[in-house]
Amino acid sequence: MKFNGLVIGIPKEIMEGEKRVAATPETAGKMIKEGALVLVEKGAGEGSYFPNEDYEKQGAQIIENVCKLYAESDIILKVKEPLFNQEVGLHEADMMKKGQYLITFLHPASPANHSVVRQLATKGITALTLDGVPRISRAQAMDALTSMSTVAGYKSVLMAANRLPKFMPMIGTAIGMIQPSVVLVIGSGVAGLQAIATAKRLGAIVNAADIRPDAREQAKSLGAKVVDLGIPPEVAIGEGGYALHLTEEWLLKERKALGEIVSHSDIIILSALVPGKIAPILVTEDMVQNMKTGSVIVDIAIDQGGNCEITEPGKVVEKIGVLIDGTKNIPGMLPSSSTWMFSNNIYNFLSNLVQESSVKDASNQDGKIVIDTEDEIIASSLVTYQGEVVHAGALEAMKMLTRRDGK
Repeated sequence: MKFNGLVIGIPKEIMEGEKRVAATPETAGKMIKEGALVLVEKGAGEGSYFPNEDYEKQGAQIIENVCKLYAESDIILKVKEPLFNQEVGLHEADMMKKGQYLITFLHPASPANHSVVRQLATKGITALTLDGVPRISRAQAMDALTSMSTVAGYKSVLMAANRLPKFMPMIGTAIGMIQPSVVLVIGSGVAGLQAIATAKRLGAIVNAADIRPDAREQAKSLGAKVVDLGIPPEVAIGEGGYALHLTEEWLLKERKALGEIVSHSDIIILSALVPGKIAPILVTEDMVQNMKTGSVIVDIAIDQGGNCEITEPGKVVEKIGVLIDGTKNIPGMLPSSSTWMFSNNIYNFLSNLVQESSVKDASNQDGKIVIDTEDEIIASSLVTYQGEVVHAGALEAMKMLTRRDGK
């Protein structure tokens, strides 16, 4: 059995507002059938409407003491990066032990997560981040970033519409027509396309911007008017169709091209990401200054630093008359759908890590985690290994901030 002998821990997520959980009773049951002992913190699934009893029916053990769960597990499956647990007075990383494995969304290039990444390395924990899964055919079933982007793109428009002080669609009244809101979606990847589709359904005028020709065509096919950014394809397109990290010279040109449409937009959805890198700043403070009072920005890219210069991570603030939403866990606001997708993605990712014994009768053989750095999926997801930070994007971001701060 593939997971025989492995103890897998599922702690309750402690980020404010986070209702997702890393395993459903269904995926916990799959791991148990493959030989794993699955420990689930009491109440871990309640936010996603999976009660403790459902896990117990699948054979999982419900653990009240989260410190015990961390101490006894070989592998920790989480949704978000380790945080300080107020209830026990310990950081989640401090509850972990040398030789343990962590699989979660770490977003290691984001400056806000550099401290915990270094902490995991110092403790000798092998950490893998799901936002590093490459866009290749073999990895589609593990691609949690795409799954969560689908949720974030949809929900971000609903959040913006809820806070906008005017109608989204054109509304006819006895005293005249109320014009529709103008929505700008920057970044037409999975999240951006879902945002475009949702804004169109709500009756808004939708503009879209992306540096990649294929992404622009997809946005156009959904009814968005495409903004010409003037970035050549050879500069814009990276491996797997993802956007490349632009030089400051090209970023300046992109911001200039966006300037006018930003100033005329009622809602801006920011979802431009570069895999493993800090998100590019595409909307500066000066650009926000030129927006209409009452406009709304939702910065989906905040987990990787954000696309707006003045977004505050995890906060919704009003600045210069514009509401800027830096919510860090938008998929957690649709916990049932997002947990179902995420839990299957992380199960498939774990299955790729664990090597089944080659012995024909493997009933007494333990499953073994193999960190094969030649495997493209593992190599691009690996963050800390053998006491070191090994993630290229995180190392690059750390060096850049060190040079900037002069430390």
